[in-house]
Amino acid sequence: MAPRLLSIVVLVALLAVAPLGARAQITSPHAHEIPDWFAQTFLDFREDVADAAKQGKRLMVYFGQDGCPYCAALFKTSFTQPKLVEKSKRMLMPIAINIWGDREVTWLDGKSMSEKEFAKLLKVQFTPTILFFDEKGEIVVRLNGYYPPHRLDAVIDYVGGRMEKKLPFAQYMQNAVREVASETLHEQPFLMKKPLDLRRSGASKPLAVLFESPFCAGCDEMHKEGFARAEVKAQLARFDVARISLLDGAELVTPQGTRMRGDEWARALKIAYTPSVVFFDLKGREVFRTEAYVRPFHLAGSFDYVGSGAYAKEPSFQRFLQAKAEHMRERGQAVELWK
Repeated sequence: MAPRLLSIVVLVALLAVAPLGARAQITSPHAHEIPDWFAQTFLDFREDVADAAKQGKRLMVYFGQDGCPYCAALFKTSFTQPKLVEKSKRMLMPIAINIWGDREVTWLDGKSMSEKEFAKLLKVQFTPTILFFDEKGEIVVRLNGYYPPHRLDAVIDYVGGRMEKKLPFAQYMQNAVREVASETLHEQPFLMKKPLDLRRSGASKPLAVLFESPFCAGCDEMHKEGFARAEVKAQLARFDVARISLLDGAELVTPQGTRMRGDEWARALKIAYTPSVVFFDLKGREVFRTEAYVRPFHLAGSFDYVGSGAYAKEPSFQRFLQAKAEHMRERGQAVELWK
């Protein structure tokens, strides 16, 4: 890698704090300690993508923020497991971005911006969000939210093995991950009855579609914990709610009026995680989705974000959640992000 044109004084100062061979930068504060095997770079993505490729690795970019329990879970669970860490070191070059940070980032087109502007450019709505880049700077896989260790392990196999050339990510994850969980789907009184006609013409409510599968521990938790909470139940009343199994061969009519099988629609929407919740407005347009592990506070928040219409005014789900939590605290209500 060609050295940057730095003054002697700056270069000496950087070398004093940087590991040998690393391209150092002023570190932005993180609420969670970033593992020392994460790369310290100048956040110039043209160089970072090229450096990863030279090492036979792929670039992994983690987006996090202060007060994020899912970020804490990522570092305390996944990135403390020796086998997963060893695999990550061997296959990936990881770097960390603070979504509210001010360090300078240079994107692939040469434009410079702050970390928070960069997160906005890449439409980061959840933390952690993890992006995996190929050797040309294309995003191979995007994880919008927390993946438990066994699922993240499968993702790293997919990315590190260049498996995107063989099969779509959603199809791979459907076959690669097996969990100890219920072999049947959970019934709920609020679910629409089949056959499903999801067109919004004449509908008075937006639509929430749950994508689930058998043997899905997260699906079990969503039904047993999430949908049992009063704050979640209150939000459900604002929606028509449908459920699609990734194995569902029954025909339905999509919000856009297309007839297809449920499993075909899931593949068309590139559903790679169960449970995922995809939200549609009264015109049948997708406006938001959750596609990673969420606890009840964030589940209720996602329904409120769409049901209240806030998504149309506030493009940042994180800012919406921050304001929601602050209003709850002002009213004397406890804010439990993880319970």
